[in-house]
Amino acid sequence: MNEGKSGATPLEGDGKRILLILGTPKRHSLCHALAEAYSQGARNRGHVVRQLRLGEMQFDPVLRNGYEHSQSLEPDLLEAQRLIHWAEHLVLVYPVWWGGVPALLKGFFDRIFLPGFAFKYRSGSQLWDKLLSGRSADLLVTMDTPPWYFRWIYGAPAHRQVVRTVLGFCGIRTRRLQEFAPVRQSSEQKRQNWLRKAEHLGATA
Repeated sequence: MNEGKSGATPLEGDGKRILLILGTPKRHSLCHALAEAYSQGARNRGHVVRQLRLGEMQFDPVLRNGYEHSQSLEPDLLEAQRLIHWAEHLVLVYPVWWGGVPALLKGFFDRIFLPGFAFKYRSGSQLWDKLLSGRSADLLVTMDTPPWYFRWIYGAPAHRQVVRTVLGFCGIRTRRLQEFAPVRQSSEQKRQNWLRKAEHLGATA
């Protein structure tokens, strides 16, 4: 086992433990292709990749009563929490819709990153403990908006939400955020270049 890495289980080898979360409700999309390319690149380097496809999972994405009352986690969400604990590195692949993440991905965050699992407020303090510290993340994001416009005109709200107020709040450090945009009217050659880029990101996870 390489020094400084905990590695996967003995049966899986000593590669990095990677959990890829496909955060789109669509059954087929560019995000799916990017996810597969990243996974292939990572596996080619000996890493162990597991996937959560939110569009195929069964769970209520609505946090019905906030954190004031408990809401039982469905089996798919319990498995997702187990895999997040297992993972050293998370990969989120999702589109930007209306300047933010898809409702299904936001609902996943609401339901799974709970007090006691992802963070814990300190008694009598405004501070909190980041319970998922030690993990890193890559974000692969598709958009129709040109990246410069999304950043300088809109203020990149989706990026700030995921990097700072979701992952960062829980202690997960975003290493790389790669935009694939604009998707609308992109050529086949451009999309093939994007897939090669995603595979390279996986190979250098």
